[in-house]
Amino acid sequence: MAASISSATQRRPTQTTPDQTTSDQKHPVSDPVPNPKPMFQYLAAGLVVFLGLLQLLPATHIRDPFDPFRNWVPVTGNSISYYSEKDGPLTVSSNRGGDDDDGLVHVVSWMECLDLRVVTVLVNSTLSSSRYPDLVYFDFFLPGGNEDKLSFYKLKVLFPHSNIEFHGQEEVKQVIRNTVSGEEFSRLNFEEIVPFIIPSIHKSLKKFMYISPNVIVKGKVEELIGTDLSTYAVSAPDDCSEKLSSYVNMDVLDAVQRSASKPWVSNTPYTRDACMPDLTVVLIDVRKLRADFLEAFRWWTKVLNLSERSNGKNPAVALALYDRYLKLSDTWLITLSQTDTSMLIHYDGPKLICSESENLVTLPSNKGNNLWKRYLPPFANQILGS
Repeated sequence: MAASISSATQRRPTQTTPDQTTSDQKHPVSDPVPNPKPMFQYLAAGLVVFLGLLQLLPATHIRDPFDPFRNWVPVTGNSISYYSEKDGPLTVSSNRGGDDDDGLVHVVSWMECLDLRVVTVLVNSTLSSSRYPDLVYFDFFLPGGNEDKLSFYKLKVLFPHSNIEFHGQEEVKQVIRNTVSGEEFSRLNFEEIVPFIIPSIHKSLKKFMYISPNVIVKGKVEELIGTDLSTYAVSAPDDCSEKLSSYVNMDVLDAVQRSASKPWVSNTPYTRDACMPDLTVVLIDVRKLRADFLEAFRWWTKVLNLSERSNGKNPAVALALYDRYLKLSDTWLITLSQTDTSMLIHYDGPKLICSESENLVTLPSNKGNNLWKRYLPPFANQILGS
């Protein structure tokens, strides 16, 4: 009985008949992959090439990594978009796209006596504070000009990827010498007027900022260069600790205003408590700049007998600019110490000055926080010398 059950539970292997094998070969389990039509293959290849070419087009929108909301900001051919913690998304002109523009943020400075340590702090503080350091271009007007190769190479060692150029001063001084008499010329503080003369010599400058060398820059120069000047050619902050009435006899000035018919004389009476412009930083759009600045400066110097002034700011500059410049934000007014809003701080380190004997005199650093040391690159003392 047990053997019978065992034989019943065992299945016999099935045998495949010849007819069944032939049927399986005719009808496989899965159908073969169909071949696509050539037309669709060409369309797919064309789409891949098209998408690849799209990557070569310039970006139309970007997202600034500093923007906490990651908003898309449009990009145009002549603008830079970025996020400001104070004002939110902003667009700053980069001067691109115009026939006369080179897309750089030009920073111009003038030094009667070259002090590489001061120049180094100015360059490093400006680049460190900028969001686009590759766009910043420094034009330094120095006694030795581009002939001072050693000083130039020292700076390039410290800032190998920066844009720095040296220019001579003689051409600019010659323009002033042709207009101003010898006695007046010897008394001039060139830093007050050279920002308005330099563009007549260096035609490539279309919009630039002049910055005094003895400063530490904390503000973003690309924000400053992007200031909308409207119809003005010049922009500078007002120093209301200095009043025009402190430098000029206002009764005489009122008499001049009523009688003189010069384009640089105001049509309305001069304000007695008018603030003096601080020319530590000046933004200039050369395309709107009038060519009569030097003539106006000399005229005011003669009419008000200002050539005998011994110190302080020259009111002839303030009068030549009166009602002809845009007031910059007070944050660009130079300060003695660092604050949360200060964009410019007085250089507080040792510096060289020119003496009447044409020898260099070193002034010790100011007592304070020694902020200037923070902007000396590594090995700067070894490269620049003691």
